[in-house]
Amino acid sequence: MSVRISQVKSPNGTNPKQKATLKALGLGRIGKSVEREDSPQLRGQIRVVTHLVEVSE
Repeated sequence: MSVRISQVKSPNGTNPKQKATLKALGLGRIGKSVEREDSPQLRGQIRVVTHLVEVSE
């Protein structure tokens, strides 16, 4: 099962950990989307930046 993650907000004003998490997910620009295999580690990363991304299954 895969999950599609799209960045919908800018990381400006967020802490460095959240910016690093976006980079680790393969995001960095508003409107960019990636598809990743669902896992507990991925869910944890999404939880850190939930206010910046949109997730669809």
